[in-house]
Amino acid sequence: MFQVTRDVYAQLVGLSLDEYPLEACGLVAGPPAASGGPGDVGRIFYPCHNDDASARVYTVNPKDFMRAEIDADDRDWEINCVVHSHTHSEPYPSPTDVSAAVSPDWHYVIVSLKRDAPEVRSYRIVDGVIVSEPLVVI
Repeated sequence: MFQVTRDVYAQLVGLSLDEYPLEACGLVAGPPAASGGPGDVGRIFYPCHNDDASARVYTVNPKDFMRAEIDADDRDWEINCVVHSHTHSEPYPSPTDVSAAVSPDWHYVIVSLKRDAPEVRSYRIVDGVIVSEPLVVI
């Protein structure tokens, strides 16, 4: 399960709508897990520039990634999620998303804009295996 604050949820959906028809992307951070490593709660959203400027793929701008990582570290938090939108497809990881998965400890949130209302789903991707998980707004 991945939990995000109401503010984080609103920001990641808002960015997806604002960037349409291009894919949007961003990072989420929160307190580390008690056992160490990224935790399961997202408390801050970092909007990032999609360097691909594409409706089909995304690349998080490296400077945006670095700024998010520095800010999270200053808070003693960790990046624990990458968010991106699917402008014309279901909120399910594509083969490209799976191959680009950075860490098995991260959550992967996808905002689909295929229908009238945005659909938001969260996944874990471990060794190419996609596992759906609840996304809970707190």
